[in-house]
Amino acid sequence: MAGKGYTIITDTTCDLPQQYYEANNITVVALTYMLDGVEYDGTFENSLKPALFYEKLRKGGIAKTSAVSPETMIRIFTNVLETGSDLFYLAFSSGLSSTYQSACIARNELAGKYPHQNIVCIDSLSASLGEGLLLDLALRKAKEGAAIEELAAYVEKMRLHVCHYFTVDDLHHLYRGGRVSRTTALFGTMLGIKPILHVDDQGHLIPIGKVRGRRQSLDALVSKMGSKIEGCENPYVFISHGDCLEDAKYVSAQVKSLYGIKTELIENIGPVIGSHSGPGTVALFFVGQSRTEKKAL
Repeated sequence: MAGKGYTIITDTTCDLPQQYYEANNITVVALTYMLDGVEYDGTFENSLKPALFYEKLRKGGIAKTSAVSPETMIRIFTNVLETGSDLFYLAFSSGLSSTYQSACIARNELAGKYPHQNIVCIDSLSASLGEGLLLDLALRKAKEGAAIEELAAYVEKMRLHVCHYFTVDDLHHLYRGGRVSRTTALFGTMLGIKPILHVDDQGHLIPIGKVRGRRQSLDALVSKMGSKIEGCENPYVFISHGDCLEDAKYVSAQVKSLYGIKTELIENIGPVIGSHSGPGTVALFFVGQSRTEKKAL
């Protein structure tokens, strides 16, 4: 999207639908992933449909992901800068990927070649529709006419107010990603224990609690929201899920019933995030007072 002389770029890890990017003329950087020995470049055209992706994971498929290289970032940035536009890049959390670092390398490499153009790279410290919600807030600000410096300051202020709360149905995916111990995954699964997790101020994925039972874990997400939103503007929330639409709809209905807040978007978690969270993940994103939580598990 071209604002006042700048183009907004982000990543597929925002987990927004393709139509959103197209409607707003946003350039999207695709992270790659590999599943069962087959590599996918992460673009919408060359990616598994969510139902098939999660079906493969449920059958024991192992997925791995790759960050975007500096060389790829240089190419994408150059394509924008060659049009004469300034560039505003909102990146996937540096706590979960080196993609932001690649963007900074590209920015430094190109700064001398395009000295009269701004190249702004912002670490979203966010993931999935948390990154998507931050992008949506930024886009609304850009449409109000914000200059690129003003937009950068706004996003840096808002990013630690975009709260991420989620739960998973299968602890083994978190174990493979090093988020919980093997013992926790084994006995937690046997006992029906469901973790509650969030993304902290450094953009890391952190367990903060656990409950017994699926419905209780979904209710815990909504309860966490209630403890964070006082004094904050939340005309809408975003919800993402790992091929469990009915559970996402349940969370949406609870948010509407308890807080009178509508859900703007319910969307599948994409393959890059989903490779680590697995099927059955439900995540709730909103603007809150802060992200601060105590670590658990």
